[in-house]
Amino acid sequence: MNQTKLIFLMLITTILTGCWDANEPERMLYINGIGADYKDGQYEVYAQIISFTNIAKSDQPTTDQPQAEIGHAKGKTLDEAIHELYHSVDQSILWGNLNYVVVSEELMKNGKFSPVVDMFTRFRQTRYRIWTYVTKDPVKDVLLVKPVLNKAITLSKLSDPKNSYNQESFVEPLNFRELIIGLDEPSYEVMIPLITVEENWESMNESIKAPVLSGVGVVTPKGFKGFISGEKARGIQWMTNETKKGEVTFESDGGDYVTMTINKVNVKVEPIVEKGEVKFDIDVRLDAAVSTVEGKVTYDSLAKGIKKEVEKEIMDTYEEAIKKDIDIYHLSEQLYRKNVKAWKKYHKDGQVELTEDSIRKLTVHIEKLESDRKSIKQTIKRR
Repeated sequence: MNQTKLIFLMLITTILTGCWDANEPERMLYINGIGADYKDGQYEVYAQIISFTNIAKSDQPTTDQPQAEIGHAKGKTLDEAIHELYHSVDQSILWGNLNYVVVSEELMKNGKFSPVVDMFTRFRQTRYRIWTYVTKDPVKDVLLVKPVLNKAITLSKLSDPKNSYNQESFVEPLNFRELIIGLDEPSYEVMIPLITVEENWESMNESIKAPVLSGVGVVTPKGFKGFISGEKARGIQWMTNETKKGEVTFESDGGDYVTMTINKVNVKVEPIVEKGEVKFDIDVRLDAAVSTVEGKVTYDSLAKGIKKEVEKEIMDTYEEAIKKDIDIYHLSEQLYRKNVKAWKKYHKDGQVELTEDSIRKLTVHIEKLESDRKSIKQTIKRR
């Protein structure tokens, strides 16, 4: 090989191994959460930027430096607000670590939710598995909440909701992928987890604000329908097979209170078309375990109490929902899946008209009733 060829080969090798377009990690900012609001005809964006140097290789920060800081900007469009935010940042922002988006009640009521979804699903750096929340509280307050015990912010209830959902399945987490699929389904309404901020924890030095799942906000392709929250939302968890674990508390025949843990839910909905009306038979099967016992109880009384309470919670949620024209249990979709001919006949804008009598029969079965410690007796009896 002559000298000219050798020099040419060395030059080519240098070019091929170069990383001219690489971004240095220490010269980038990482977005973990976004809050979106709408006030006075403008979008307001809150960006939660996190420090990976503080949480890398550990579940808990190793320094006293804050894990996150919040940036704020406004714009006539969401994209303009984001670009206004760029004006005040020191480094390039990476969106690939965006974990969740929180939107305000005002943004939903003003019909501005669609631009939020469109922007983050069309942007090439973001993923479809962005967790989605709605709040009645100031959006900034939600983003400023820090995890209990100052755990890594990437493991918070907002960033990692599946972890706590497996222990208490009150409201199922929702990401952008599931949201878009839901909105594309015929007669489908999507339930977005409702987050409130409450001071229900304390450290030795101060009260601690924490994000609390308190219900759902319901959105359709046409807009926002409202909230189902608090005790009125408890029936939702008994009408989905995704429920991992829940609890019911009721008064026993002896006047004492009993808490039961529900470990498994199996729901079947059967549409019934008769005499020009559509009704639904619902069959709910549960596995339960004794949690708290006061006084004397029997297996039969426990099973009776569980069925009565679960039926009540399901119906309370359903009745609250139809007041707001919300098909909270997706009964219209059940008719579409199982009898599309009837659905085409009876639906209006994709939804079957529901009344308080549309649930013809609701039956709750206790498939398994047990105690982890093989005893349902009260440990310490009262005199």
